[in-house]
Amino acid sequence: MLAFPSTYTVGITSLGYQLVWASLAMRSDLDVRRLFTDQGDPQHRRCDLFGLSLSWELDGPVLLDLLEQQRIPLWSHERGDQDPIVFGGGPVLTANPEPLAPFFDVVLLGDGEELLPAFIDALQQVRDESRQKRLRYLAQIPGIYVPDLHAPQFSADGAFVGIKPREADLPERIAKQTWRGNTLSHSTVITPEAAWPDIHMVEVVRSCPELCRFCLASYLTLPFRTPSLDDGLIPAVEKGLKATRRLGLLGASVTQHPQFSDLLQWLDQDRFDDLRVSVSSVRAATVTPQLAETLSRRGSKSVTIAIESGSDRMRRVVNKKLSREEISAAARYAKEGGLKSLKLYGMVGLPTEQDEDIEATADLLLDLKKQTPGLRFTLGVSTFVPKAHTPFQWQGVRPEADKRLKRLAKRLKPKGVELRPESYGWSVIQALLSRSDRRLAPVIAAVRGSQESLGGWKKAYRAARAEELPAASSAGVPLPRPPAWEEVVHETWSDDHILPWCHLDGPLPNETLLKHQHQALSPENAPDDAPHSV
Repeated sequence: MLAFPSTYTVGITSLGYQLVWASLAMRSDLDVRRLFTDQGDPQHRRCDLFGLSLSWELDGPVLLDLLEQQRIPLWSHERGDQDPIVFGGGPVLTANPEPLAPFFDVVLLGDGEELLPAFIDALQQVRDESRQKRLRYLAQIPGIYVPDLHAPQFSADGAFVGIKPREADLPERIAKQTWRGNTLSHSTVITPEAAWPDIHMVEVVRSCPELCRFCLASYLTLPFRTPSLDDGLIPAVEKGLKATRRLGLLGASVTQHPQFSDLLQWLDQDRFDDLRVSVSSVRAATVTPQLAETLSRRGSKSVTIAIESGSDRMRRVVNKKLSREEISAAARYAKEGGLKSLKLYGMVGLPTEQDEDIEATADLLLDLKKQTPGLRFTLGVSTFVPKAHTPFQWQGVRPEADKRLKRLAKRLKPKGVELRPESYGWSVIQALLSRSDRRLAPVIAAVRGSQESLGGWKKAYRAARAEELPAASSAGVPLPRPPAWEEVVHETWSDDHILPWCHLDGPLPNETLLKHQHQALSPENAPDDAPHSV
């Protein structure tokens, strides 16, 4: 059974979920059923595998609700030979699986195209063995992480000090696996019930070459990969257009595909006059009159760019290689090309951010609105949340981000700029999940069924700190109480801090990530009033 931690409408829109489902469903040795929070396929009498695709931290606790619904023991060590192997994958689990690790038997670290065949093939080799033998066999496969065979280590006072394999012949480190084929993913299900109805989605690029210092989508998915136009993209597009006339081009920076202008030219043929095309976020410097005109002719009303901040200094800090002039040009070209609106993404609470940087963001939006009258502007803004395997993984959430979100609203809304802020409170919970180790698992278990309440999370965490929750263990090790909330969520960790994911190898080593962080926080990028070393 393959589950998604949300409704059918949301889940079936996920290209990652579709990729996993299609990869498994095409196998003759599997019978795959789908499960969502509101519906599912008819169930098997016996379920051998229970999988979860996870792309957002806040969806993780839904796993426990789904396990309870299927009457599967929540904790991996409580499952027996007759229970299904519970496995998971996706960017959240690849980055830091530890808070949810005690609930999974297997975590697939990396790209599904690479891992799923290896996982199923290996499992079929030992399908008649005991549960323990099956898991031990799987643990030898590159990229397959079996948490129960890797024990967390704690000091006498309960501090996390690392993770070690429970047996000498198990790998000490597990590396993310990377798909390097000439094709990327595209829709296998097109339905009017999806959040984006009747759309055929095609992944144009994977990862992003810009390497913004906070960006999980860039760092975790390296290297930057682009399928060829003739052998990859065009066949993928043509396949979907047999079923629909709506096309979505997806990727962290689709316009940086080296043949993107050729793809636009191909889509500009007369035979596509009834085709509606939309693109995900594009790099502002790549917005051209041709792009805007083609999108406008193909039914798009807007284009989306990520600016992160209106402050030149902050864009240098995060390695956003983008000038104010390029942002202004993107707005101008969008209007000249016939688009009706420009959507921008920004962030507050970034390392070294000052109040004047927030004012610079507001000033930029108001200047853009003045320079391009008639073009609608929307700013989606989130709070910085540190992510594993990025240069800012050592940074904490800044409490002043909350008031800075409100400051942007005060300046922009009265001037006709639509502001779409993400909740600061939920960003804090997201950080809790992204930075914690296995000591958070009892908290996650305690909030199941009520994980949509901020107060419920804080109450459960206080109970864990007071040692009022039921005792829990993982990989044979009792789990101490979690560290102070401030330490996990807000504190900036030292360079030698032992990270919860210290045993997992991402695309870049910590030495490189630290170098990138030090470059970001170097004196030349410091605020004007910050002290400089001499």
